Amino acid sequence: MEEGRAERRRRTEAPRCTQGGARRAGVMTDVHRRFLQLLMTHGVLEEQAVRHLQKHCYNVHDCTAAVEDLEDFINNINSVLESLYIEIKKGATEDDGRPVYALVNLATTSVSKMSSDFAENELDLFRKALDLIIDSETGFASSTNILNLVDQLKGKKMRKKEAEQVLQKFVQDKWLIEKEGEFTLHSRAILEMEQYIRETYPDAVKICNICHSLLIQGQSCETCGIRMHLPCVAKYFRSSPEPRCPHCNDYWPHEIPEVFNPDKEQEAGTSKLNKKPLRSRQH
Repeated sequence: MEEGRAERRRRTEAPRCTQGGARRAGVMTDVHRRFLQLLMTHGVLEEQAVRHLQKHCYNVHDCTAAVEDLEDFINNINSVLESLYIEIKKGATEDDGRPVYALVNLATTSVSKMSSDFAENELDLFRKALDLIIDSETGFASSTNILNLVDQLKGKKMRKKEAEQVLQKFVQDKWLIEKEGEFTLHSRAILEMEQYIRETYPDAVKICNICHSLLIQGQSCETCGIRMHLPCVAKYFRSSPEPRCPHCNDYWPHEIPEVFNPDKEQEAGTSKLNKKPLRSRQH
């Protein structure tokens, strides 16, 4: 029995400096748990910020072990979260292709997940905005068009002034991005809601011809109509002197955008997620 108690102490009282270095799949250490808690508070973070967060978690727990590879570190967390239908998912911003990470609930739609933070009429306002964004050719919905639907909301009546404040709360919580009085989906919403959008808007949903992921903003071929994310456009035509559509081979008439290049990034740790992207009208 004494040997059994000693073994249990050995398992639960592992030295703090080795906790973060644990590489067994499905083992969560204090470093992993702190990282997960902090990511939950942020909702979504750029990759560089995620790497800083990981190092911070190691430092907090006095770990002298080498920082685990980020992909292995996140895969380890995801192997534990799998049974809870939660996943740390990697994506990219639609305007410039910056890698981002978000904690995604796989069991429920994003709208229902928001129910703890928003009232019924506020959730319905988000749904109305989402309808307009998905149906739009540009991936944006004007505040005027959204506010004109206030009288149709479920639940408690909402004035337009109140609706404007709710829209700003969606922006603050990184569900929407606002630019010059128009709204589009934030990277967080795209990561969390892709499956929901595909199932809810099967006839209106747009898919990138290159990466085959959900597309809200991007460019389209004027001949065959295929669409591509701006970062996918930049990568596909990177070395093409005369860009042509990958589907119909007609000339691609749009300007090839400049997107995020980690080798040229000068200011480490700065995030553009809170900045408002340039609106794309190139469809």
